[in-house]
Amino acid sequence: MALRDFYPQIEPYNKGFIKVSEIHNLYYEEVGNPQGKPVVFLHGGPGGGVAPDHRRFFDPQNYRIILFDQRGSGQSTPCAELRDNDTWNLIKDTETIREFLKIDTWVVFGGSWGSTLALAYAITHPERVKALVLRGIFLCRPSEIKWFYQEGASNIFPDVWDEYLKPIPMNERHDMVAAYYKRLTHTDAAIRLEAAKAWSKWEAATSRLYVDPKAVDEFDDPEYALSFARIECHYFTNNAFFATDNWLLENVGKIRHIPCAIVQGRYDVVCPATSAWELHKAWPEAKFTIIADAGHAAAEPGTRSALIEATDNFRNL
Repeated sequence: MALRDFYPQIEPYNKGFIKVSEIHNLYYEEVGNPQGKPVVFLHGGPGGGVAPDHRRFFDPQNYRIILFDQRGSGQSTPCAELRDNDTWNLIKDTETIREFLKIDTWVVFGGSWGSTLALAYAITHPERVKALVLRGIFLCRPSEIKWFYQEGASNIFPDVWDEYLKPIPMNERHDMVAAYYKRLTHTDAAIRLEAAKAWSKWEAATSRLYVDPKAVDEFDDPEYALSFARIECHYFTNNAFFATDNWLLENVGKIRHIPCAIVQGRYDVVCPATSAWELHKAWPEAKFTIIADAGHAAAEPGTRSALIEATDNFRNL
């Protein structure tokens, strides 16, 4: 069967900002059919922000597509802000946007950190979720953080790993996340930026089956690098603000009645397939698809095709 390509490029018919706290203003946009089935796109990172191609996983004739930048990310303000920035506030923000746009229920789409947030949102508000499309499953457990930021992925990308190590002195490398957090929250802007670029480029270089130099170069942009790295490290230092290490799997029973598609790249180094497999075993009713020739990125051909097929399948729920 031929691989599905993105739907055509599309511009928002509505966009703006919503004030969600004393300091945070969230950018949001709507594309597609204003009378269509609502779907919300939850971006990765945390701290990644939305991009034009994120609008293209959905049939614009059938979907009312809502995208927004999470706290401190993308066009939301203030950039890279860590205050009042945690998982539970992001869940509350998602509800604020749903209510502001007068939506009763919607399809929820999320990859990587977006899958974490989608699961947490669905567990907290199952009555609002029509279906879930999840990609590159990240359960934000200490074992997953250790694999990617301390030891594991380092054995597959040793050349790139050496670049990630450079800002950190030898005596601090036993806890790379803590060492980076100290620098990403430093009072010296130059130290913050050096750490942000190294942290972000490590993830960008490992996200595809074949390294994409353009994706790595995107993090030369200071604001993008800072929001991505600072917010990610903030969440990972705090165990994503979950009460237990395995909170998502412990609570998945609350959402097993919701239609769900799980799409996972076999060679995903950022979020290894073991997490998707454990989610699948805990939620056997969900459709589970392993992409044989893909890494972590949503836009890789096989992953992109499977995600579009999933959104197409949920058009008529």
